[in-house]
Amino acid sequence: MDSVITKKGQVVVPVSLRRKYGIEPGTKVVWIDTGAVIKLIPIPKDAVGALRGCSEGENLAGSLLRDREEDRKREN
Repeated sequence: MDSVITKKGQVVVPVSLRRKYGIEPGTKVVWIDTGAVIKLIPIPKDAVGALRGCSEGENLAGSLLRDREEDRKREN
């Protein structure tokens, strides 16, 4: 998908991407410059709600306990 920058520095986000990511008028975005590329990240109205369930099935408690055990071994 291509877009063209206007004289005012504006860019049009293609409708398929606006629909897919819920980008509506008034949606806040963050521009990230990695040095190699520029990323446009839409910020959801409910950022916490958008993350709810994103780590389901990853056994985070077990991972935390393993990391703590490794830290204890390094300290001794």
